[in-house]
Amino acid sequence: MTSEERKEVRYKRRKERREVKKKKKLLSFNELFSYENLYKSYIRCRRNVGWKASTQKYIVQAPLNVYQTRKELMNGKFRSKGFCEFDLFERGKKRKIKSVKIEERIVQRCLCDHALVPVIERSFIYDNGASIKNKGYHFAMNRMIRHLQYHYRKYGTDGYILLFDFSKFFDNVSHDVIKEIVQKSFKDQRTIDLINHFIDCFQGNKGLGLGSQISQTLALASCNKLDHLIKEELKVKCYGRYMDDGYLIHPDKKYLKQCLNVIKEECKKLGIILNDKKTQIVKLSHGFTWLKGRFFLTPSGKIVKKIYKKSVTRERRKLKKLKKFCEAGRMTEKDAWSAFQSWRSYARHFNAYYTIKNMEELYSNLFGKERLCIRQKKMEKPLMHMNNYNM
Repeated sequence: MTSEERKEVRYKRRKERREVKKKKKLLSFNELFSYENLYKSYIRCRRNVGWKASTQKYIVQAPLNVYQTRKELMNGKFRSKGFCEFDLFERGKKRKIKSVKIEERIVQRCLCDHALVPVIERSFIYDNGASIKNKGYHFAMNRMIRHLQYHYRKYGTDGYILLFDFSKFFDNVSHDVIKEIVQKSFKDQRTIDLINHFIDCFQGNKGLGLGSQISQTLALASCNKLDHLIKEELKVKCYGRYMDDGYLIHPDKKYLKQCLNVIKEECKKLGIILNDKKTQIVKLSHGFTWLKGRFFLTPSGKIVKKIYKKSVTRERRKLKKLKKFCEAGRMTEKDAWSAFQSWRSYARHFNAYYTIKNMEELYSNLFGKERLCIRQKKMEKPLMHMNNYNM
């Protein structure tokens, strides 16, 4: 037996072991939707929404309602009860939210926590930072900084960054693509049928609505092929993605243009549309904007991360509105401080010492200097905070 044949035999053996481990980890439909799992999901789903009339009605007879939901699941009679649709304005953007009722939210939570997330998350690359436990917005920002530091150590400030953005990401997710992923990931046909039922609730062949846990998880999985293509086939080490925003850092501009063509072809296969206005190649030394942050790589290797100007403008307008609400008795000053403190905590992740000071001055002018001084006694000095992550 040659060395190549021995390698092939070992590879097949390892593959068989992995398949056995996968089967052991996958729960059957009855185990997945046990009464215990459903009740734990109910406890999590009622958090922060106990004030809703529909939730209070469900809580009154929660054990019985959970039992009825499980009975419907076991009999194959569980069906979606439609959406509660409304518009949400976030940072000047109008987003259509399709919220599900508490019974369906409990089932989706149980499905995601015990089956969908554990199975699909294993295939995600490390630099995929969205909607995953122990990751998120700040993880993605810190990974960007780590990639810039790595690039500077090897090439200095010479290099380019390819920034790309998906246009109407949730509205263009292909149903066929995510159904294929689900079919490959699960063995129990009843689990597959239930996930497909939730997908089919969104009419048409594409699109997942905002407002349900399962749509967010499946949307992440839809771009998984693209992540592996960039990391493994294009061999781009400095790559990261947060939902519909991604970047590639490389010293060669021509190679990034080739990568962009490959990404466009793969996006067509996945049914994803690139936003041409936001997709661009920028020289690192010129600075660039990503995830509402402005990054600069200086000749000394220092990375400056400035806060987005529009974020500051919006907060100034918001504080003035909150002052009017307080005067009209529509909200308390404590609520206004909580809203300002939320933005202040976000701003401390940037090189924004003087920006925060100016905002604090505006707050003191609006609500009184004594109020700000009393509340600042327990606050730390506003300095940029950065977690370190290994490459």
